[in-house]
Amino acid sequence: MEEVDKILIHALKQVGTEVNEEVDSVKDFSSELIVEAVVRCIRVIDPGLGGALPTSLPPGMSARFRVGMSLAQACQDIGYKGEIGYQTFLYSNEPEIRSLLMFLVERLPRESAEASDQPAGKSVVLQRAIAAAIKAQLAVPWLPPNCRLPLHGETQNPGALHSFHVQPLSLPYCTKGPGKKQLQEVTDYQRDILPPVTAQPSHHASVVASILEQHMAELSAAQEWDSEWNSQGLVSRLTPQEYRSRKLNRMRKRAEEQLRSAALPSPESAFGGPRSTSDLSDLLQAFRGSAPPDHILTKGSHFTHTQKFTFTQEAAAVTSSVPTGPQSEGDVQLRQQEELASLQQQFQQLCSEVDQLTAEMKHMGVTNTQVLDELKQRELANSEEEERMQVKKKTIDLLPDADNNLVKFQALVEASAKRVLHLASQWEKHRAPLIDEHRTLKEICSNQELQSSRKLSEIKTLHDKIRVSTEEAKKKEEIYKQLVTELENLPQDVSRSAYTQRILEIVSNIKKQKEEITKILSDTKELQKEINNLTGKLDRTFAVTDELVFKDAKKDESVRKSYKYLAALHENCNHLIQTIEGTGTILREIRDLEEQIETEHGNKTVANLERILDDYKAIRQENCALAAKVREG
Repeated sequence: MEEVDKILIHALKQVGTEVNEEVDSVKDFSSELIVEAVVRCIRVIDPGLGGALPTSLPPGMSARFRVGMSLAQACQDIGYKGEIGYQTFLYSNEPEIRSLLMFLVERLPRESAEASDQPAGKSVVLQRAIAAAIKAQLAVPWLPPNCRLPLHGETQNPGALHSFHVQPLSLPYCTKGPGKKQLQEVTDYQRDILPPVTAQPSHHASVVASILEQHMAELSAAQEWDSEWNSQGLVSRLTPQEYRSRKLNRMRKRAEEQLRSAALPSPESAFGGPRSTSDLSDLLQAFRGSAPPDHILTKGSHFTHTQKFTFTQEAAAVTSSVPTGPQSEGDVQLRQQEELASLQQQFQQLCSEVDQLTAEMKHMGVTNTQVLDELKQRELANSEEEERMQVKKKTIDLLPDADNNLVKFQALVEASAKRVLHLASQWEKHRAPLIDEHRTLKEICSNQELQSSRKLSEIKTLHDKIRVSTEEAKKKEEIYKQLVTELENLPQDVSRSAYTQRILEIVSNIKKQKEEITKILSDTKELQKEINNLTGKLDRTFAVTDELVFKDAKKDESVRKSYKYLAALHENCNHLIQTIEGTGTILREIRDLEEQIETEHGNKTVANLERILDDYKAIRQENCALAAKVREG
């Protein structure tokens, strides 16, 4: 059972049970460890059923009994057919716990079983412990700070909370695109000047949020590229670099077209209206940057030039009208306020005039478009009327000599009909080979489409296989690294031949035991056969002897006495055989009882009875305390 216990303990460790290194057998399991192991296995088998089960026993006895009953019910719901109850967990014995743990380990999902077969390195154990802790914390419902009990202090610690503030990060591997070479200057900057990731954000609390956001952005970009490549890139039959370059050129052309369309004048500007190039002007101003707005040459209308000239003259007049003699500060302030009020009034008047002019220009633009539309319609109507007039004029010119003109017209119609028939016959001659060629080309095209679609599907399947194989290769590389680390940590004095020799010894012992069992069974069958033969022979001999002696006993008195002795001897022999058989039965029962006594000693019956008495006393004390509280209340 030592090998079985080692396998069970290894599987329980993989599930997340904290088993000490000193525990090497199921016999050493405590009640708390049994409860934790069973709950961990149930959570892996059925998360919905095991999510509500605690991994440790509460301090109160009544609560312990309830936890034991809920665990027993959960094991029965999973499919355990053996006898189970609260006593299985609180007052456990070795065989029952071993059978229960074997059942739970067998019911674990295949992924967990494969994970249990894989080597458990330190990093893997740490990652699984972190994942188990996060799952346990997510399973606990959130409580307000005022409603939290002391037992919630570990999972819901009221520590310092920070807002999710993200700042951009500069990572070396992100600056290098696929298939691009990195410049030496960039490499030197990243090696010598670029600070580490934890020092780039301005606040230390933003480090985790920035890293998570960066990671999510990279994942989303990779997923979008995979989906776009699988949906559109494969259909284009280009390499990834060619597809990216074509996409970049397409985006540049689209941006240039938008800039050109924004730079073109609107229909209103053709008739003196305002130009719709303010956005483009702003963009060009942002590109220029260094040049001031006064030094930029702009092309405006006659109205803008006139308005600019008027404003410059007024400004010059205002500047010229300012006296230069010595004046007091109060007079200067009054004059400035008066000038400011007059300028504001002029500015308001000019704004109102500009608004009126813009409204009139809009109205004129609308009327101009309407007039242009009417003009186009009238020009179309005039062209149609002119064509009709030409036809009527030609018919009127033909009326004076109508008969000759009709004959000529019929001759032209017949000639045109013959010409149409001749052309139709020629077309039929050329049409048949063209139709055949079209059909053959269509079939070739359909075949090529089928082949291309089939090749495309094969390429997609190959891509899927490549992705799966890369993932498997990564997993195998991780397993290889774990195996290498474990091999380095193993003691070097133990060789593989020792384990092989141990396995061969176990196999040979099993073979010997099997041979001995078969030999004992064959000897038992032979002995039973001999006993049956001797018993039958004895019965037949006694019957023949009894018949012969009984015949002679009627004539001779001595023969009659010998017959009585013969009957008594036969009866005593039967009693002796029955006594021997009863003795064998009693010996077998004694051996069975001794084995039962040994199993009872292994079940810790005395220790369990003592624990039951202690629990009973604890329950009585709890009941007395509750009764006292009820009386006080």
